[in-house]
Amino acid sequence: MLTRNKKPATIEDVARLAGVSIATVSRAISKPDKVAESTRKKVTAAIARTGYTANAMAQNLRRQRSQMVLVLAESISNPNFPGILTGIEKVANERGYGVLIGNTEGDVGIEEKYLRFLSAGTADGLILLTGHLPVAGWPENQKTFIPPTVAAATPIDHDGIISVSVDDQSAARVATEFLMSLEHEKIVYVSGPKGNILSERRLKGYCDALSQASDQISIWKVDSDGTSLGGRAAVERLCIRDTMPTAFFCFNDDTAIGVIGALQQRGYDVPNEISVVGFDDIPFANNITPALTTIRQPRRQIGERAMKILLDRLAGQETASEPVELHGDLIVRESCSTAKKPFPIG
Repeated sequence: MLTRNKKPATIEDVARLAGVSIATVSRAISKPDKVAESTRKKVTAAIARTGYTANAMAQNLRRQRSQMVLVLAESISNPNFPGILTGIEKVANERGYGVLIGNTEGDVGIEEKYLRFLSAGTADGLILLTGHLPVAGWPENQKTFIPPTVAAATPIDHDGIISVSVDDQSAARVATEFLMSLEHEKIVYVSGPKGNILSERRLKGYCDALSQASDQISIWKVDSDGTSLGGRAAVERLCIRDTMPTAFFCFNDDTAIGVIGALQQRGYDVPNEISVVGFDDIPFANNITPALTTIRQPRRQIGERAMKILLDRLAGQETASEPVELHGDLIVRESCSTAKKPFPIG
């Protein structure tokens, strides 16, 4: 096992970690077609782990195609992740590529580790589901080796990085208009985490719908954190007010599930007294009581489009230069009904 020191990594370090000879490492770098694929993968992985990427021979290795794409996600437990990954892998398999999955949990050190795999040539491109560029940034001596990158599900405001996501603003407007069609005039938006771009886009759609309605419907926002516990806390904060809304539009399904649970615990009838709409259509949304009305994200299509754009870029083909926004569908279930008059909290 290698220990950290201040000396730069050497070819001997790479050979020792990969379990091969120095000559094999040299051959894998300079003539990869002459080395078995399994051996080449051991060498590229060892290069990534040792940080041997600044060496001229490692730079030569980077010029070879690995036929792999790295997908970084903050948490693979996110219910949106499996559907997006299914789309990513479908296109990857069709185009002869493999997929490496990096579960970062928001850890800077883990992000940095995966950047080494990219700069070493273990992966040719990057799909980000994190909503941000890797916190560690790109090593200064590797600026010329930044791989093609596409953001999926959550846009990233950065030149040269195309994003593929649902049209959050339009979908949120549809959800709010649906509640207004049920004669709701006291509609509260329960937000996601502070600064979250998806929450801001959905808030904008909610406001768009209200701005086109009568003056009787005003904007009403309660801050939350995008979790079911946050949804419960939002209801508790509202309960200290003189009146409750007749409808909740929630940042996501987790929040909506928490809202429904808190309302039911306090004795409110959902949907006969209060309606609730979520966003995402996670698998559990159809398995609660009442089943949740929500916006369905086209998860698989997001993954497919993101991978197609990335692989086209790797192939030198022209790709979209503007963000790609896909349509979200309103899925009407049992958590909404015609509005009753606002009532005081008892």
